[in-house]
Amino acid sequence: MFSSLELTLMLLGSAVLGVVAFRMLHLPPMLGYLAVGIVIGPHALGLAAENEASHTLAEFGVVFLMFSIGLEFSLPKFLAMRRIVFGLGMAQVVTTIVATVVFGWFVGRYLSAYFHLSWQAAFALGGALAMSSTAIVSKMLTERLELESEHGRKIIGILLFQDLAVVPLLILIPALTKDSDNLAETLAWAGAKAVVVLILLLFLGQKMVRGWLTIVAKRRSQELFMLNLLLITLGAAWITERAGLSLALGAFVAGMLISETEFKHQVEEDIKPFRDVLLGLFFITVGMLLNIRVVLDNWWLVLLLLCAPVLLKFALIAGLARLFGASNGVALRTGLGLAQAGEFGFVLLNLAGGIKLMDPFVVQVVLAAMVLSMLIAPLLIAKSDAIVMKLAANDWMMQSLALTKIATRTMAAQKHVLIAGFGRSGQSLATLLTEEKIEYHALDLDPERVQEAQLAGAHVSYGDAGRRESLVAAGIYRASAVVITYANTPAALRLLHLVNELAPTLPVIVRSYDDSDLDLLRDAGATEVVPELMEGSLMLASHALIMMGVPLRRVVHRVQAAREERYASLRGYFHGASDAGDDAELERLHSVTVGDGARCIGAALGSIDMEACGAAIATIRRGRSRLAITPETQLASGDVVVLRGSADAVAKAETLLAK
Repeated sequence: MFSSLELTLMLLGSAVLGVVAFRMLHLPPMLGYLAVGIVIGPHALGLAAENEASHTLAEFGVVFLMFSIGLEFSLPKFLAMRRIVFGLGMAQVVTTIVATVVFGWFVGRYLSAYFHLSWQAAFALGGALAMSSTAIVSKMLTERLELESEHGRKIIGILLFQDLAVVPLLILIPALTKDSDNLAETLAWAGAKAVVVLILLLFLGQKMVRGWLTIVAKRRSQELFMLNLLLITLGAAWITERAGLSLALGAFVAGMLISETEFKHQVEEDIKPFRDVLLGLFFITVGMLLNIRVVLDNWWLVLLLLCAPVLLKFALIAGLARLFGASNGVALRTGLGLAQAGEFGFVLLNLAGGIKLMDPFVVQVVLAAMVLSMLIAPLLIAKSDAIVMKLAANDWMMQSLALTKIATRTMAAQKHVLIAGFGRSGQSLATLLTEEKIEYHALDLDPERVQEAQLAGAHVSYGDAGRRESLVAAGIYRASAVVITYANTPAALRLLHLVNELAPTLPVIVRSYDDSDLDLLRDAGATEVVPELMEGSLMLASHALIMMGVPLRRVVHRVQAAREERYASLRGYFHGASDAGDDAELERLHSVTVGDGARCIGAALGSIDMEACGAAIATIRRGRSRLAITPETQLASGDVVVLRGSADAVAKAETLLAK
């Protein structure tokens, strides 16, 4: 047996290797954690055994996940999407559970000699199968720029209700283990306790949490704020547990309380490390439950439980979406996006198995099928367009009609600016172009925004700028420039690739968040890259200089010079303790003092191979003066050399100077 320290080190090392491997395969880290649990679990290599300590830590992972979901609970957001969330979302969850209970009844009546599944177990199984993976689906939709599309909104709305449905399911499933004669009384008592606890926490806790966090924040101590955050989260979880409810319910309520305060975004960042690490441990313990031998011996049953629920869930969601007024294409894309299992499905299945509600054999085969369904989820979403084209005869016609509408609106346009994305930046650009009497046409994937803007007279169409057909329909061959207004580097790279194929000489202006991808975008064909962080710094500096009495002409010259040198003088910055979580590949500045015994003393800069390290010298200070950076400049003891580059490059350059 391993000691506690050895077990912890083994779990951490295995988790690191698993996540790195799955990241290299462009798969979600969660699947890496599951794979690690399967490999090191008691049913495979046997390196780690299930025990109370690991289950307690894993439960804390669920606690912090539910806390994060509570932080996202916004009443205005739900009201805006109420028809999708409480209509389509509720219908999907309820119908899935009812269908599974009916299946359980059928099995119990006609197949009881081969397979036993009580209605209580079928209810828990239905709740688990009703869930879809928020992490996988939201990531794929974001990468494909489909969050604001019609099917993207329906998918997100259903996922929101699934997340909310976990709360009552966490109350109902443990109650199902009670005596069936007193089940109604048990459920009523559990519901009454939940209502009382929620009223106390929501109405009394709201004022207390806001007031107390305000007092704590005024102390300006990150450590104190973090301690209070953990106290509130675990304290609320303890209250609900003492009331006979679940820890996760209390954490969800704590998240709701903080979501209505001004500390929401700070809390999200502070809680993320705890949530991700502990949730990773939860998925490792879920993987440890899987018995590979049982799965291999019953592979046909696992395959059946993989295909049947995925196909039925796809058909069910697509059918419900059609009933709620979606077109065939949108309904099919919604079904394909949600056909897989989800994180909370593991939570509910783990709960049902832990309280002996389901047979261990059933838990094993269902768990294996759920893991496999999540592995194929990215492939289903990536191939959704091709699948929909084959299944929906009119989807091609609908897309052709949309392209025809774009072409009709842009047919007369010549030398116009093609705007990709019509958010705030795109609309501001359109306003300035209109004032200068320059034609433009925008493409956007938010149907409501497009409709509103079209009514106001804006030249915008519903279409995906990342598709070749949309660009051709929008008149890319007749355009004078393309402007990408969203700060999404992967999407911008795809669009740049298409523009280079269709119109290689067409100027493309790209918006980015900062300078981290500036060179990558320029190498991909961007004529100009506008990092909003840099431009914001330039505007802030120019206003400050003008206020200090610097002539306007000199300020404009400074700003223009910074742009002409591609923000070289502004790139990189000195990192502090608050920047510890920043990407190690981002450019940074780092000051190095040349020591007395360094070999570089008296050497010319041209003889020091900084390029081999991947870093550059930004400035050199000698006392209060700044030295010119030329190949002939010689370093002296005590000189301060400011290096610019990634964390690794700066570290190598510092070592070179310190030799």
